[in-house]
Amino acid sequence: MDIDFWNERWEKDQIAFHMKEVNPMLIKYFHKLNLSQKKRIFLPLCGKTLDIAWLLQKGYSLVGIELNKEAIDALFEELNITPLISKENDFIKYSAKNIDIYVGDFFKMSAEILKSIDAIYDRAALVALPLEMRIEYVSHLLNITNVVPQLLISYDYDQRIMKGPPFSVPFSEIEQHYGDYYEITLLNENIDIPSGLKRKSHAIETVCILQNS
Repeated sequence: MDIDFWNERWEKDQIAFHMKEVNPMLIKYFHKLNLSQKKRIFLPLCGKTLDIAWLLQKGYSLVGIELNKEAIDALFEELNITPLISKENDFIKYSAKNIDIYVGDFFKMSAEILKSIDAIYDRAALVALPLEMRIEYVSHLLNITNVVPQLLISYDYDQRIMKGPPFSVPFSEIEQHYGDYYEITLLNENIDIPSGLKRKSHAIETVCILQNS
């Protein structure tokens, strides 16, 4: 991954992908995963999303990975939690009750480090990556998670109008990436983002549930 690119985005506060509220689609559709409390959820490329606080309040155990250390410092400050910070393999690990966040390169994460998880919540990971890297991302994600169910949120817009990230990942591409491994249910793709993405492009938010086929 382009570490310098993402660190520069955070340093310059160019983080339009960071929502200042819990994602409404998480609130509306998370129950579709049919997870009981204390189940362990993986959030790839999690940033400092407020969705983490919501999931913790619902009683789930979380594990995330993020490239930018400042984002995770801000996350725990906003959670009002003092984490235990340690070094584990190629990662800096932030740990507290029911939450472990690894700071480092997603592609260096392994199943041994991640350990057992019950579901994936992908709010902004797949759409953060260009096409060639999305292919690698999906392959690696499946390898380290044992193809557990996931709630996936993506965007569909005219890529000619705006360069990503977030990139346009229509439902048809999601099917190409995951169709051999999951039964994919399109929950909603008729959500017109009022201001568009970065106020440049008309965009549709696509929400899918991916369950073991």
